[in-house]
Amino acid sequence: MADATETTQGPWLIVGLGNPGPQYAGNRHNVGFMVADLLAERLGGSFRAHKSRAQVCEGRLGVPGSAAGAPRVVIAKPMTYMNLSGGPTGALASWLKVPVERIVVVHDELDIDYGALRLKRGGGDNGHNGLKSITSTLGREYHRARFGVGRPPGRMDVAAFVLKDFSTVERKELDYLVDRAADAVEALVTQGLERAQSTFNS
Repeated sequence: MADATETTQGPWLIVGLGNPGPQYAGNRHNVGFMVADLLAERLGGSFRAHKSRAQVCEGRLGVPGSAAGAPRVVIAKPMTYMNLSGGPTGALASWLKVPVERIVVVHDELDIDYGALRLKRGGGDNGHNGLKSITSTLGREYHRARFGVGRPPGRMDVAAFVLKDFSTVERKELDYLVDRAADAVEALVTQGLERAQSTFNS
């Protein structure tokens, strides 16, 4: 496989998962959207509607002043609900001719403590309906940036937990953690998975 910084292969597709609409904006399930928004801000771009039923922002990741050699990326937020994320993701991958190994999906992860981050390629969906939908469309071999949200307290229903906003205590660190997750995605794209894992996996 060519080095991750090679740009002649076409763009990377970075997909942040979440649910559209202001009522979901602060939910744990929407942390993928939060990371996507920050990455778009770093690119200096803005999201626009795409016929794939996603909002997209295009640009190059890298140190300012070195854009000519920086990887081209398309950042996407599927505008279907979480359970149907595979449709827009697959349509964009086809439209852009992006192979599965150049796709990164950013999502919330229940089985990781809040604040922890894990990068990986491949694996199961672990009951995450967004991943389940994407895997049914693309197969398993895409990259994942897994943002830990922890398990629900007591007997609280999992669906209710992820569709609630981050707690007051969690929000104190949230901006920092989203920033770190965006750094990790950039490192994955520009340096490759193994180097990014060694820096960011916790």
